[in-house]
Amino acid sequence: MAYDEITLESDIVYKGKIFDIRRDKILAVNDKVSYRDIVVHGGAAVLIPITEDGKIIFVKQWRQALKKQIVELPAGRVEPGESFEDAAKRELKEETGYSAGRVVKLFRMAPCVGYSEEILEFYVCHNLNPGKTDFDETEDIDIVQMTPEEVVRQIMSGDIEDGKTVAGVLFAKNAGII
Repeated sequence: MAYDEITLESDIVYKGKIFDIRRDKILAVNDKVSYRDIVVHGGAAVLIPITEDGKIIFVKQWRQALKKQIVELPAGRVEPGESFEDAAKRELKEETGYSAGRVVKLFRMAPCVGYSEEILEFYVCHNLNPGKTDFDETEDIDIVQMTPEEVVRQIMSGDIEDGKTVAGVLFAKNAGII
């Protein structure tokens, strides 16, 4: 049977712009003391914007962790005091320039349960109206549109490897949304 660990101490050991790192001293199975380093992140909204002709809007941007350009669903973190849905609407406008007439929550997931408390909420965005982007001053984003068939083919071939994009697109495909 799985054992519930007991937190004995908890301290923030790193404070960053996007996330913090917390070190928990825990009592593990067999009364052994151990440590867990946890990424503290306020969560993010992930968007599946669908155009009138059924294409999905993606962003292509440099990802320093992988040292290459990545095609991914638009997404962004939830600011303190902001709801996931409000973050979804804000990020859609900032990253793609579009606003949505209808935003529907699809699902929620924890992408990295071994070391992060981050939660992602996925939203499908319909009735899109084009507008102007509002990138952060250090962002350079290209907008890419693909049919569901194109993106699934790129996921299955390994060309699209971003986890949130794979999860969101395959969920939407399986649910009959795209």
